[in-house]
Amino acid sequence: MVYLCYMRTLYLIRHAKSSWDHPGLRDFDRPLNPRGRKTAPKMAQLLVKDKVNPDLLVSSPAKRALTTAIFFAEAFDIKSDDIQLDQDIYEAIPHTIHKIISALPDDANTVFLFGHNPTFTEVANEFTDDFIDNVPTCGIVKIMSSAENWASFYEGNSKVTARFFPKEVL
Repeated sequence: MVYLCYMRTLYLIRHAKSSWDHPGLRDFDRPLNPRGRKTAPKMAQLLVKDKVNPDLLVSSPAKRALTTAIFFAEAFDIKSDDIQLDQDIYEAIPHTIHKIISALPDDANTVFLFGHNPTFTEVANEFTDDFIDNVPTCGIVKIMSSAENWASFYEGNSKVTARFFPKEVL
């Protein structure tokens, strides 16, 4: 049996439920709806109770993703100004997410990445033998890796070790 020594942990966190109340609003500017504003802090608290210690939060700048990231930052007593924004997460394809992961700073061992579907579901499925049909809004997928640095984080040394979906855990 092979045992992996985990050195890196990535949490893919899909933004919480967004509002469709303003059809003329650009997709990028859609805010969270009341359910999303209620669920995001609760999901963040699950990770707090699990004693997760994030070194870095990286978010799509889309309003719904950034607002979700802010709820998580607050739960971990991290200033919202410390959330790194990455424009490339918005409307990304899996290859782009892999490039973002490989460029993460190596002094950050635990990273929260906030973004969107269908990309987050596709990326999560690359790291699991169990098919994930859909990472729901505010769903969290934990991927642990034996990679010594983020540039060498890939499917062969990393795997989904947990997932937290609101309807299953709240």
